[in-house]
Amino acid sequence: MYDKLWLIPFFPLLGCIINGLLGKRFIKNEKVIGAIATGAIFLSFLVSCKYLIQLLGDSVKSHEVVVASWMSVGILQVDWGFLLDPLSALMLMVVCGVGSLIHLYSIGYMHGEEGFYRFFCYMNLFAFSMLMLVLGNNALVMFVGWEGVGLCSYLLIGYYFEKQSAGDAAKKAFVMNRVGDFGFLLGLFIIFWTLGSKHDVWTVNFMEISENAHLLSGDMMLGLGVTTVATLCFFLGATGKSAQLPLYTWLPDAMEGPTPVSALIHAATMVTAGVYMIGRMNVLFAMSPTTMAVVALVGALTAIFAASIGFAQNDIKRVLAYSTVSQLGFMFIAMGVGAFTAGIFHLMTHAFFKACLFLGSGSVIHAMHHALHHAHLNDDPQDMRNMGGLRKKMPVTWATFGISCLAISGLPFFSGFFSKDEILWWAFASTRGSKLVWAIAVIAAFMTAFYMFRALYMTFHGEQRTNAKAKDHVHESPWVITLPLVVLAFLATVGGLIGIPHVLGNMLGHIPNKLEHFLAPVFEHSQRLYEIEAHGTAATEVSLMVMSVLIALAGIGVATVMYMKNPELPGKFTRKFSQLHRWVYNKWFVDEAYDVLFVNSTKKLGTFCWKGFDVKVIDGIVNGTAKVVGALSAVLRHTQTGLFQNYALTMVFGTVVMVAIFILN
Repeated sequence: MYDKLWLIPFFPLLGCIINGLLGKRFIKNEKVIGAIATGAIFLSFLVSCKYLIQLLGDSVKSHEVVVASWMSVGILQVDWGFLLDPLSALMLMVVCGVGSLIHLYSIGYMHGEEGFYRFFCYMNLFAFSMLMLVLGNNALVMFVGWEGVGLCSYLLIGYYFEKQSAGDAAKKAFVMNRVGDFGFLLGLFIIFWTLGSKHDVWTVNFMEISENAHLLSGDMMLGLGVTTVATLCFFLGATGKSAQLPLYTWLPDAMEGPTPVSALIHAATMVTAGVYMIGRMNVLFAMSPTTMAVVALVGALTAIFAASIGFAQNDIKRVLAYSTVSQLGFMFIAMGVGAFTAGIFHLMTHAFFKACLFLGSGSVIHAMHHALHHAHLNDDPQDMRNMGGLRKKMPVTWATFGISCLAISGLPFFSGFFSKDEILWWAFASTRGSKLVWAIAVIAAFMTAFYMFRALYMTFHGEQRTNAKAKDHVHESPWVITLPLVVLAFLATVGGLIGIPHVLGNMLGHIPNKLEHFLAPVFEHSQRLYEIEAHGTAATEVSLMVMSVLIALAGIGVATVMYMKNPELPGKFTRKFSQLHRWVYNKWFVDEAYDVLFVNSTKKLGTFCWKGFDVKVIDGIVNGTAKVVGALSAVLRHTQTGLFQNYALTMVFGTVVMVAIFILN
């Protein structure tokens, strides 16, 4: 019934192979290459839709499909298998649906690039890896996809490999994710070994781990419960992949890649992997209140910290990058307070509006680049200080960007309103919630509304600050770029209607929360078993909802005053608080601190190992041995003349010596 699940990751892999092997020499045509790559991921989307519809009508909500036997070690049998349940089905729709739009957009955005075929080869490989991560029915298949998206991020962030900054950003992303991957593997080893050695359950299968997780409740390690130690390790993996404190610094630098890469990484694929992993292992996390408290607190601190940096950035893509880090913090808050459905809900709505925002920024950059190129100028096409007044010149991009700003700010009744408010409610009222986490999240929500409308106003409103030579050359992007923007803006507007909170649904005529009902088979068991729920009256929830909206409006209002009504205010503020602005503009100097503490010290250690140990010790031993051997060989080489008569004389001499010794004895 679900035996063709393998087609979903197969199509992008096939597209990757075709463009990778044939794109440069045989296909060459950009439209054909783009059609192959986009068609591949779109076919995956169609198959995903088929199985989603099938799953909705099926009484059984979890299906495992074994594609092949992978490895067998003793009693451990690991299959290459896929798991289709409501969680993976939802993720398939996000990855394939949003991914298809990003691929289509890329055909127009990447037009004229020398490595056009290579770009789409990497993009399809990225989609394949993420689909393996999402569909894997065991932790090892997930880890293959987990590492695959890490590899593809390296390839795509460093796509412009001739640029030093792009190469550095790619290496930074790769190395920082390896730190997180160490945590993922360590957590997996702990669970695998404890379940196997103490309870004779040798497995890495997600369903089997969930069914037997209760056996771990009394096991201890390092003075903590085994589940606490293991889930903290898993969370370390999530902080790397999903860019949370302290492993977040690679994500803003990922802006060195082409804009569609930023949209794919930030919205539909890689950075959501950590959130998805916690959702998939929700039973283990629910068993450890300590870990969940850590997850919620780290998410809250990340949300407010990244939002503060977004205040002072002038590169439009970097503003969105720090926005992504902040919004991921909201998702981790949800996971930490037990609002698993709300976390996945925000993952979905964020994919809609953040993909639209990134692609919208790309549309602006595309227009600015061509205008500046036409005018023979070298101004930065990504600097919002060179923009302004683009609303009339790029009406579609402006409208879609504005809708997404409303959605991410959480204004009724855009998609972000429903998912963000559900997170805030659970943070306030959950049995695993925290008023401190809720307060931090509320402040971060205000900051989000401010810096997003700051970006909107600086880019599209006010006076056009583009160089006079280039002003008249700015125009709207072609349909292949604007069509995905329109679709994503539509989803950012109505996408939240599938998850209307109960209190609001009751007020509007008993509208059910369809998403909660859909995901219930995945999360309901652990929430009920460990008594994770939100307590509070409807009046309290509505009051918090109204407060959230007012806070968002306040953020928008402050941005309007500073960047529309009184444009000189930002300059006055930065002059008055120059030191604060310097710290925020320079991202609180975290990268510089990491350079001092880790990068430079690692380089010094490497230099010591090279010059102090390798050169002096290893090379000293090798060179000393070589000199001794050379001295001995200088003497012994005289015995190897190559002349037969010399060898015969030696043999005769030896024979005489042996006979003499025999006679004397």
